[in-house]
Amino acid sequence: MDINTVELVKKHNFRFSKSLGQNFLVDQSVLNDIVQGAEISEEDHVIEIGPGVGTLTKELLKKAKKVTAIELDSDLIPILTEELGQDEKFTLIHKDALKVDFNELITEGESVKLVANLPYYVTTPIIATLLNEGYDFKSLTIMIQKEVAERINANPSTKEYGALSLLVQYYCNSEVIRKVAPSSFMPRPKVDSIVIRLDKLPKPKVQVKDEKLFFRVIRESFNMRRKTLSNALKSLKLPKEVLDNAFENSNIDSRRRGETLSIEEFAVLSNHIYEGIKLI
Repeated sequence: MDINTVELVKKHNFRFSKSLGQNFLVDQSVLNDIVQGAEISEEDHVIEIGPGVGTLTKELLKKAKKVTAIELDSDLIPILTEELGQDEKFTLIHKDALKVDFNELITEGESVKLVANLPYYVTTPIIATLLNEGYDFKSLTIMIQKEVAERINANPSTKEYGALSLLVQYYCNSEVIRKVAPSSFMPRPKVDSIVIRLDKLPKPKVQVKDEKLFFRVIRESFNMRRKTLSNALKSLKLPKEVLDNAFENSNIDSRRRGETLSIEEFAVLSNHIYEGIKLI
């Protein structure tokens, strides 16, 4: 019988690190739902970010072709090695996931699915890095703070809608797997959580002529949410006629605020700005 999280923590006398924001899952039903929700099969190479003491890792190993776990905390490395090191399907990497080149872990053509249960302060940077770097993976199933899930799934003209919403929606479709109460963790966090799966699209949701410009237009549009687009995009430091022509050709009123634009409208606007820049 598998040893559960609480037993493993006691067995190894593990001390939680406040600075690392550690909260380990202790609810078996949540672990099962993560594995099921991630749709892990024996064809999949699973890369797990933040394995903790390895209870979710054990469940993943039962289903996956192989599991590569990335763990930052030095105190967890001997625990994971002792508990899982005998499994030939298991590989452990002691490193900060934000500093890992995932291309070095991924073999061309293999089915890669990412699973992560991370400290909440690092979730958004991890999601942004995985998407912006263009790594070849099928999905990312991740435990995130409820408010971050709401931002990811937000629609235009809502307070949750912002640059993160557009980044994820550009690259992925998302599906909420389940809600998770604070009582499902040790120690208990002060917030509710959501398990969400982000399925990588074969190609981005909209066609843009310059991705860097597209995301820069988005960032500037949300930097000062109450500003109109014409004021917010002054920070691009482009000639006024370039922006004026872009608004006119896009059929987008420059007096609108960025939070009202759909991803399709941001694509059209950034493409017309790009065409205007080429003419300078």
